Amino acid sequence: MADSSSYHLITIVNADDETIWAATNPNAQHPIPVTGWKLAPGQSVTFKVPNGWGGRVWGRTGCSFNASGVGHCQTGDCGGLFQCQGSEGGATTLAELTLDSFDGMDFYDVSMVDGANLPMYINTTHRVDADPISSNGCYQGACTKAVVCPSAMQVKADGQAVACETACAAFGGDAYCCTGSWSGRANCDPAKWPVDYAKLVFKDAEPYAYSYAFDDSATMACKGHCDYRITFGITP
Repeated sequence: MADSSSYHLITIVNADDETIWAATNPNAQHPIPVTGWKLAPGQSVTFKVPNGWGGRVWGRTGCSFNASGVGHCQTGDCGGLFQCQGSEGGATTLAELTLDSFDGMDFYDVSMVDGANLPMYINTTHRVDADPISSNGCYQGACTKAVVCPSAMQVKADGQAVACETACAAFGGDAYCCTGSWSGRANCDPAKWPVDYAKLVFKDAEPYAYSYAFDDSATMACKGHCDYRITFGITP
């Protein structure tokens, strides 16, 4: 068996009430043998990634695959393949991890920059300090809730809302898309948008998550030889 100091463990937990097809994008420099998993409610899976690995983990919903692993998902689709060979599509909640990046530290976050399809929180173990996220998904007194998505931002499949897209995708315009005179960190201020959807939709649901592109306070660091638990679900 490989020395545990040469890899990190990532556990994905489905604490939601629907089946989730979890996925991670391939990393050419640090490949892993499996990039897709089917998790019924209450199920989990743990896999190893080598030191220096970086990537995204997300959940796909409404999937159907044939015996060859070819099919389609309503959200988070990964090129129509059960074993992911690319990146997620559309409005998808992401866990982003960059391991062993700088001075023995990992960097990680939950991102709703591209929208959201599932509630998610990340816990860490084997770190030198305390985990900033509680074991049930709370951060500084605020806990993980489902996104309440305005009708104009809802992504629908078969007449049902399945995800929440960004204000940029829903409404366009320089302000919501942080383009033109709104481009860049100094100018892209959701508090000055016509409606602060970054806060009202995404930040209020997951206070620790990236709610727009420059929401840099959402990046967390883990020092030590950290392992990760990514939970799909809200605070019980």
